[in-house]
Amino acid sequence: MSENELNTTIETLISQEGLPSSYGHTVEQTILPLAHRIIELRQRLGRPVLIGIHGAQGTGKSTLTLFLKEILSHHFGKATASFSIDDIYLTRVERQRLAGLVHPLFITRGVPGTHDVSLGQKVIDQLLTAKPGDKTAIPRFDKARDDRAPRDRWPVFEGPAEVILIEGWCLGAAPEPEEALARPVNTLEAEEDPHAIWRSYVNECLKDSYRAFFDRLDFLVMLKAPSMACVLEWRTLQEHKLAARHANAPKEGGSDEGASSLRIMSDEEVARFIMHYQRVTEHCLREMPGRADVLIPVGADHSLEAPQFREPSASS
Repeated sequence: MSENELNTTIETLISQEGLPSSYGHTVEQTILPLAHRIIELRQRLGRPVLIGIHGAQGTGKSTLTLFLKEILSHHFGKATASFSIDDIYLTRVERQRLAGLVHPLFITRGVPGTHDVSLGQKVIDQLLTAKPGDKTAIPRFDKARDDRAPRDRWPVFEGPAEVILIEGWCLGAAPEPEEALARPVNTLEAEEDPHAIWRSYVNECLKDSYRAFFDRLDFLVMLKAPSMACVLEWRTLQEHKLAARHANAPKEGGSDEGASSLRIMSDEEVARFIMHYQRVTEHCLREMPGRADVLIPVGADHSLEAPQFREPSASS
């Protein structure tokens, strides 16, 4: 792809995603240098690479992943697959079962323990071992209905992947020290998890199955939010956009059937929802910047700064 074609692709994506024209500067300053570093890593390792993109809710990780995928695929000619850790959430029925067995708070998607990590591992394995012409179904989760999308709605990736982009709010998260679990970080933990059963189970998941999943990453990118207050503001905005999108979407066959099953949250519900994420998010904000391979500070206005690369050690 020529530079003119690259610019056309970027302009098309900006328009498609409803982004301001200034996002072109973000692509030039932040995303293209990141794409070049991923290509360098691919060449250095001589094999397909797994890239993790971490960012609290609303940091723009999904948008960054979309642009990276298109640029790596079409400008650099590297077959690039992507999925979100959000897309491997347990089904609602599975979370209901977990809530009954462990703790009622597990009915709410989000925290470690509410993902089907084995499904994520399976998708990665299929993408890495696929032969030309093989097709890998990539899971999708319907957040408006709070359940996994039917399999026939999953997108399909054809052939083997040279780059796999995995994005998610808790991607790469590390467990906390046991003593940190004793103190509640908000009213939800204090009132609904007074004996620390829920948060201890979350922490154990980060030590076990999630650790095995995250250890597969070759490269960890962190979009660092300025504060938890910004995360709440951004997540509330996301829910407003989700509600508007479904309100304006044409009804199939002119019917309102299915509308009652949409799970759009009020601002108060979003605030409670975010409390589920607070502990892990704040721990990541404290400790992940020191170990991420790339740190991208995010401004309160959603702007992304230039990437700060941590140079690999001689033994890497």
